[in-house]
Amino acid sequence: MIEDARVVLLRPSPAGYELLLVRRETSANLPGGRAHDGEDARVGAARAVFEDCGVLLARDSGAGVETLEMMSFGALRKRVRERGENATELMRGNGLTWSHDVLVPWSHWLTPSVDTQRSSTRVFVTELPGGMRTAFDATESALEMWISPADAEAVGPDLAFSPMLVRTCWELARCKSIPAVLEAARKRASELHPILPRLSSSADGRSLLLPWDPDYERGGQGESQPFSYTPSWAVGPSRFVLEDRTWKHVAAPGSTTAG
Repeated sequence: MIEDARVVLLRPSPAGYELLLVRRETSANLPGGRAHDGEDARVGAARAVFEDCGVLLARDSGAGVETLEMMSFGALRKRVRERGENATELMRGNGLTWSHDVLVPWSHWLTPSVDTQRSSTRVFVTELPGGMRTAFDATESALEMWISPADAEAVGPDLAFSPMLVRTCWELARCKSIPAVLEAARKRASELHPILPRLSSSADGRSLLLPWDPDYERGGQGESQPFSYTPSWAVGPSRFVLEDRTWKHVAAPGSTTAG
């Protein structure tokens, strides 16, 4: 199973706050990428977001090495991306260490077992450090999108959002400020439970059932991982329905979408 790390980068906006989406061709995702073998999840998230969009979550390591100046961050990233050098070792050699503690766990998603290529994706949230800007070089087919969670929900059908991203934006839209997001994340971290959707097929089409859906255990296909208790965040729509190649986040028939 592929280990993946994604980061919800937040920045203030007149309407409250925005999150960063990275758009490649017709789809969009949170910044981040595949974790290295044996790499701590949060370290992997900090490294991946630096490689993906140039945001450096790092601090002085206190090792007595002269700290890399801000203007050199781009050159450091170029060495990682173009020469394949080890980002963590380069950080250490330049007097820096990853500030992985600023990354607060948000969710942990597992790809349904019916998929041939499965992944384990950990999602973290953090605020964009002051003075830091995203960076994409000319060789990348990527565009950055800073967008409010509510607006992200609206454009999701046009950008092939995955169920994980659809749900994450739905959850974030219930938080009105960056401090509210971080407070919610700290609460969620104490009851983090892997989310393993199950496929359900019927005459009405294909659905993905989340563990708190009433039909999860009796109506889903493939491996299951039911909750031993219901986390406080497991509220609202509990399934995804595939309509015109777009995942719609909906409630189970007869249930409410409280939350």
